[in-house]
Amino acid sequence: MPYSPKITSVDALPANEAKWIEFQKITWSDQTGTSRVWESASRKTRGKSGVDAVAISTVIRHPSRPASTIVILQYRPPVDAVCVEFPAGLVDEMEQPGDAALRELTEETGFKGKLSFVSPTIVSDPGMSTANMRLATVEVNLGEDEKEPEQQLEDGEFIERVVVPLDELYERLQKYSEEGKMVDARLWHWAAGLHFAKTML
Repeated sequence: MPYSPKITSVDALPANEAKWIEFQKITWSDQTGTSRVWESASRKTRGKSGVDAVAISTVIRHPSRPASTIVILQYRPPVDAVCVEFPAGLVDEMEQPGDAALRELTEETGFKGKLSFVSPTIVSDPGMSTANMRLATVEVNLGEDEKEPEQQLEDGEFIERVVVPLDELYERLQKYSEEGKMVDARLWHWAAGLHFAKTML
């Protein structure tokens, strides 16, 4: 790439210019009956499924290589850093989360597979946002000499795909963090769960 991404300005966003999110003032009563106010951000894109987004944990199986997963690296302006994440994306208006997971995996990584699990609807940052999501698991079975497929990125998407053996994922995320990259919490928790299951149980 000829340029490195960088922040050039940060300004307050008027509500009438916001395309993707809106701020909400939530008035509620607590357990003592006291009226309180909460500030929240909300997506404008939630469709018929009631789910904003999906993230995809992938298990790649190969005849002669260890089981692996896919992480993606992309620059995220809100944290001004390259983030290490699951493949992920928004659920379209008339789409089901499982279908969105298969679509986003193919677009961002090129891989196609079989949907084996979709989580219940879960929340990402409930103290600040109404955003929700589902975590899908997709299994990809490769042949011995099968080549890695081409990504199907849209214009303006700059996503690096990395295939990582599952046994090395926890350590790889630690290394990425030491390099100054930001690891997404969902991916970190998933990797930590795999690591702790091996080392602490």
